[in-house]
Amino acid sequence: MKNKASIYWIRQDLRLYDNPALIESIKNGAIIPIYILDDINAKDHKMGQASKIWLHHSLKKLNNKMNNNLLISVGNPENILLEMCKLEKIKNVFWNRVYEPWAIARDKKIKENFNKENIEVVSLNGSLLWEPWDVLKSDGTPYRVFTPFYRRGCLNAKEPRRPIKAPSKINYFPIKYFKSLTIDDLDLLPNHNWKDKITNSWNIGEEAALLRLDNFIEAELDGYKEGRNFPTKKNVSRLSPHLHWGEISPNTVWYKIKDLSDLGLRHQQDTDTFLSEMGWREFSNSLLFYFPELPKQNLQTKFDKFKWDNNKSKLKSWKTGQTGYPIVDAGMRELWSTGYMHNRLRMIVGSFLVKNLLLHWHEGEKWFWNCLVDADLASNSASWQWIAGCGADAAPYFRIFNPITQGLKFDIDGEYVRKYVPELSKLPNKFLFNPWEAPQETLDKANVELGKNYPKPIVDLKKSRQEALSAFAELKSLNK
Repeated sequence: MKNKASIYWIRQDLRLYDNPALIESIKNGAIIPIYILDDINAKDHKMGQASKIWLHHSLKKLNNKMNNNLLISVGNPENILLEMCKLEKIKNVFWNRVYEPWAIARDKKIKENFNKENIEVVSLNGSLLWEPWDVLKSDGTPYRVFTPFYRRGCLNAKEPRRPIKAPSKINYFPIKYFKSLTIDDLDLLPNHNWKDKITNSWNIGEEAALLRLDNFIEAELDGYKEGRNFPTKKNVSRLSPHLHWGEISPNTVWYKIKDLSDLGLRHQQDTDTFLSEMGWREFSNSLLFYFPELPKQNLQTKFDKFKWDNNKSKLKSWKTGQTGYPIVDAGMRELWSTGYMHNRLRMIVGSFLVKNLLLHWHEGEKWFWNCLVDADLASNSASWQWIAGCGADAAPYFRIFNPITQGLKFDIDGEYVRKYVPELSKLPNKFLFNPWEAPQETLDKANVELGKNYPKPIVDLKKSRQEALSAFAELKSLNK
């Protein structure tokens, strides 16, 4: 016999289409959808400002789709959900799994305690193509290198499930006693104008996510393999925040692309490359699941002895896009302007921070966490450890991105730098990425005053590279 109602606890699944927990809760009868802002269990991993801005607008969109039936609360979910179950006499709770270590611990505790109260909890996979425990090496241990993880593990595992249709009808349980807050009560929006910059750069919500995928496939997937490296080209999906917040499922994205590839309707090298990028998202989540210390500790413990600098002035210059290296500054300013940074630029600015400035990757991870609309604990931690050379499948430490050659190679016409570093817009390409080498006449003509309207380089590239390599050599000797 079906219960009269169940709670559908919304986390990172702000959608109706392909939502396993929503569909299963509907099968049980009327539903009570609720979002709970949980800063208590998150502790050090509370959402950054950019994430909060996105969440605010995404919740608004979802609430509209749910005809204003979305309940809102703040606090410890265990207490709130238990109170609701008792007040409204509910015996079933459904949710889609999340994979942050603190959330896993919280959810496990809720399950155990609710079982004692005779409340059934059903958790499902609505966020990953493959569960971490379904992609392991033959000896049962997790992969630490991406290529075998994806090729041997993912592609040989059971195929991901096909997307589930959105419900044709949702019956909402009439709440009698539980007091809901409003989305505005969550106070997610900052007081400064940053929120406007971000919202002007994005369309937020499930419909926007599905449209973004369609537009990417139609106009930007062709040429993806090569074009994704160039920040001014359109060959990027910009789906990462939609995926993180669950406005679209990875299954929806995967099969839309894979089916086109299987039918020969898109170039296989482009679809294979894109699908492997989806694989990196899975890999990062697997790493976080099996190595929950990933956000805090070096996966390669030998790096625990690495001698990082602690120069606050250099860190501030990096954060504000005032390093004197135009491609680095452009990337950091894009981040602050839009809550996003092109992936090639993430590698460039990351390398500059940890190798040219010798500042700890934790500093970059924290800043990105606060500023990215797609801030994801797994991807952010794994990526910063990768660029620092201390993570799984990490880039060799001696791979140091040269910001001048990277600019010349990937911003060929200088369009990207000129957009985000407009004070250099009149410089010819020859000196756009190294303005300090320009003759004074050229600088005067372009209205560039180094040290006044644009900073001089805060470090010397050659010298800082050598210092980084020396620090790494010292690390190797310490670990002998």
